[in-house]
Amino acid sequence: MHLIPLPSKVLDCGKQQLDLSVPHIMGILNVTPDSFSDGGLYFDKAQAIEYALSMIDDGASIIDIGGESTRPHAAVVSIEEELQRVVPVVEALAKHDVILSIDTSQPEVMNAAVQAGAHIWNDVRALKRPQALETAAALNIPVVLMHMRGEPDTMNDLANYDHVTLEVKHELLERVEQALAVGIQTKNIIIDPGFGFAKNASQNLTLLRELWQLNELGYPILSALSRKRFIGEVLDGAAPMDRDIASVAGHLFSIQQGASIVRTHNVKATADAIKMWQAIQTI
Repeated sequence: MHLIPLPSKVLDCGKQQLDLSVPHIMGILNVTPDSFSDGGLYFDKAQAIEYALSMIDDGASIIDIGGESTRPHAAVVSIEEELQRVVPVVEALAKHDVILSIDTSQPEVMNAAVQAGAHIWNDVRALKRPQALETAAALNIPVVLMHMRGEPDTMNDLANYDHVTLEVKHELLERVEQALAVGIQTKNIIIDPGFGFAKNASQNLTLLRELWQLNELGYPILSALSRKRFIGEVLDGAAPMDRDIASVAGHLFSIQQGASIVRTHNVKATADAIKMWQAIQTI
């Protein structure tokens, strides 16, 4: 496969800007007790802030803060609980030189997070919750529209595709068109193919191999495959914490196909790999 150049675009994140013509790392900060890989590790505010700062030191230019697990059968979290988990961490990290993304589907949470200093709305449901589209338009911030069918508890029953990449591309375009229709600006849209969501292992691998096709939509791409179950299946049942090397490989392959942002649990390993990849490109 030929190397696909990253887009010559700059993402406006308030007082900060993100040059998408070079790869960026989004470090995962789950302030939850039950996320599939690191649930409970950073549930305490002090631990969450310390870990986020270490990811910044390791090379993350975005910290993605999530207060509700989206794994199948995760406990339902009230809006009030999600606010209590997320907003204090945003307030603390907003004092540092980093872009803050919020992994939520709740407009109320995003409103409060932006007031506290957040910059990007990262929504696995692609703004399908009531008033989400309108809230994103009013906030006028970058939004990540991720592909998923159904909900986390039903998505595995909806992994039926004749051609996974073409259908993901088509369904993402539908969400983009709905976003544009309510006034979300083109410059604020990022797309995410949704690795692991409503896709089986074979479909995820096909989508990763054909990720370059999403560039035809004309929007920056985020690749978020870190420690996903399909990687564990490729590695003969490896536990989530043992999937980092393969995750880094998948993210490098994503960058080669035009993904400007990779979302990862292991920032240091990903940053080292990207540095090596960049050194090869500049020779």
